[in-house]
Amino acid sequence: MKVRKLLLGSLFILLLGVVVACSNGDDETNGETEDTTAGEANTETEAAGDDTELVGDVVIDGSGTVYPLMAKIAEEYMINEEQNVSVEVSRAGTSAGFKKFLVEDGTDFNNASRQIKDEETEIVDELGMEVKELKVALDGLTFVINPENDWAKEISAEDIKEIFLASSSVEKWSDLNPDWPDEEINKYGPNENHGTYEFFFENVLDEEDLKDDVDLQQEYSTLVNLISDDKNGIAFFGYGYYANNTDQLQAVSIDFGEGAVEPSLETIAEDGPYADFTRPVFTYMNVDHAKEKAQVLDFSLYLLNNINQFAGETGFAPLPDVEVQATIDEIKSLQ
Repeated sequence: MKVRKLLLGSLFILLLGVVVACSNGDDETNGETEDTTAGEANTETEAAGDDTELVGDVVIDGSGTVYPLMAKIAEEYMINEEQNVSVEVSRAGTSAGFKKFLVEDGTDFNNASRQIKDEETEIVDELGMEVKELKVALDGLTFVINPENDWAKEISAEDIKEIFLASSSVEKWSDLNPDWPDEEINKYGPNENHGTYEFFFENVLDEEDLKDDVDLQQEYSTLVNLISDDKNGIAFFGYGYYANNTDQLQAVSIDFGEGAVEPSLETIAEDGPYADFTRPVFTYMNVDHAKEKAQVLDFSLYLLNNINQFAGETGFAPLPDVEVQATIDEIKSLQ
């Protein structure tokens, strides 16, 4: 009997040891799960720059001009930086994008090829939002023609206005130069949703009306196709769209009074000879979202730290490093 009790006791102790061991294994698994879950939960509130793995979404809309630059950076960020963060970049246009940005639970960033307007700033105040303007690059307003157009490769800034102004009598190429074809000039550009249209209207046309027959489009790709098929066409958009379609387009060199200047990354740089048609481009960040969602703040820092590298690759002139660093320091203060 004693032997039987001893054996049963030994068996009980052995089983108890197995149970404890299994229990300890479960605790380790649960600990890892809890740590991961806690890390995911904290991505909404923890500051960017720590070792926490980020998850979640970053939603960006706005300027079609800025789109290639932001899409490139978003792609690099998702591949090389944070594989569990989804960065969605759309291109409704600057003004249309602000309508999606300036609402409750709006987008995280709005790309813009112009600065925010007073009426948009009023909406910011009404909503009690905090918004941060981030200058990201320099762009050159570029006029493009069909590759077969061998006469209008150089045009004065004043003649550009004459082509598009409603008050102008210019309708044919020969109206600008009697040696040019006696053919109608077909005029194209982005529509009112785009900051490029507003820059052109305000800074080139001095807010005078366009001709009624200017064909305004929502998509820049449509403008590329129209000009590539139209020997008598001329259109305008950001330099990047020209740089990425040089096989279908040629850029017009603009004479601002001291000889024709071809748009390029060098000439559209700050204080370059193409300065009259050069403009900064931006993205606007919802600061409240950046404080609430770590992935938004983290993406903004990645954007600024890499912006000058990717600017040239997508057809933009880079900003001075000291200017970019000052903005980085401001964003880091949100951590």
